[in-house]
Amino acid sequence: MKKNRRIVMPLLVFILVIGGWELYVRVFDISLYILPSPSKIISALIENFDILMQHSLVTLQESILGLLISTFFAILISICMDLSKTFKTSVYPYLIVTQTVPIMVLGPLFSIWFGFDLLPKVLIVIFMCFFPIAISFTDALSQVNEKEINLLKSFGANLFQIYKIVKIPSGAIGLFSGLKVAATYCVGGAIVGEWLSSRAGLGYYMLRVKNGYMLDKVFACVLMIIFWSILLNLGVTLLEKILFPHLRKGERK
Repeated sequence: MKKNRRIVMPLLVFILVIGGWELYVRVFDISLYILPSPSKIISALIENFDILMQHSLVTLQESILGLLISTFFAILISICMDLSKTFKTSVYPYLIVTQTVPIMVLGPLFSIWFGFDLLPKVLIVIFMCFFPIAISFTDALSQVNEKEINLLKSFGANLFQIYKIVKIPSGAIGLFSGLKVAATYCVGGAIVGEWLSSRAGLGYYMLRVKNGYMLDKVFACVLMIIFWSILLNLGVTLLEKILFPHLRKGERK
């Protein structure tokens, strides 16, 4: 009964919001360039699906590449901070500072330094995704049970074995928590990069149709961004279940 309620109630709210939106636009005859109706947005999505997919491939390339690079460096930095308190004390404050820098300031700088190709967009994605992964994984590593580590040491385990057997599996919850957040952020980061400097991508397409006051196409583009963000988040969740099946809900201790 509770499971059905969790599905039915959000679905009911969704139907009411979309229905009210459609009714409002039709009753008050709102112009397309002010607020398109949901039916117009769906029509624009279907009619421009091929174009949206072409731009999606560009955005996904930037997003996934940036996510992979940020994950690699986040894991590396997190392990280094876990190994050395001196290193953590030296680096951690700067990780916090990076999140205070407005991304809209960095975007133009990256464009000036690296041009209008792939690199500036990937750097923005890395900048947005690195922090949640690194912080979540670092915190998870610091909370690993010391008794398990001492037990392995008593059996003569080396540092690599300790991380392989205990620390990495135990810290995987934090790692994938950060990855899920980053997977949602990465598409948005690529879009911001495309707004500032690009020749293709969903952000580029959105600016074009927005400047032409074709808001139905703008909303269709937003739907595509939401779709890819959710899909990447689900992809990370699936990867978590494949690599660490013991982390599944109901099996955690």
